[in-house]
Amino acid sequence: MFDPREKIALFIDGANLYATAKSLGFDIDYKRLLEGFSRRGYLLRAYYYTALAEDQEYSSIRPLIDWLDYNGYMVVTKPTKEFIDPVGRRKIKGNMDIELAVQFYELSDTVDHFVLFSGDGDFRSLVEAVQRKGRKVSVVSTLQTQPPMIADELRRQADHFIDLVSLRGEIGRDPSERPIRREERVPMATPAMQNEIDQDI
Repeated sequence: MFDPREKIALFIDGANLYATAKSLGFDIDYKRLLEGFSRRGYLLRAYYYTALAEDQEYSSIRPLIDWLDYNGYMVVTKPTKEFIDPVGRRKIKGNMDIELAVQFYELSDTVDHFVLFSGDGDFRSLVEAVQRKGRKVSVVSTLQTQPPMIADELRRQADHFIDLVSLRGEIGRDPSERPIRREERVPMATPAMQNEIDQDI
């Protein structure tokens, strides 16, 4: 699936990956994720996309964002938008699809193998567009939930589908685990962090 000579880029839809891992009962260890894909080829870039509630004095996702920013990830954020739904509930919306798609396509002349961490069917046409330029695309999500977290059209379009369950031993951590030493602690998304964002899958 991976050629060690390939230039690889990771594109992580933060809210989507969080929801997928949560549905499978584990947390993502982002340090191990980076290390794991660095062993598969030449890791050129690792992008992490998420929306932030910037009007708040403190955002619970901020520690994770700061850690990623200093530890090998290119973090792309934008402010969330607040609205009232038809039944009067306050909702916060943060969709990063356009930002992800633009940078994904811009790198298609440089990257050999894209790894997209998302199950969002809206990305199918983007995947098809970079495939026409001779690039490989692997999609990471899961079929192990009911309903599946990945859109069928995206899974079929991808060159390779990687079920997140198969990566659990390599990049996962049980939510009940706690690092022994403080200096080993790597921030991971928690329910409070991503619950700030109501995002479609």
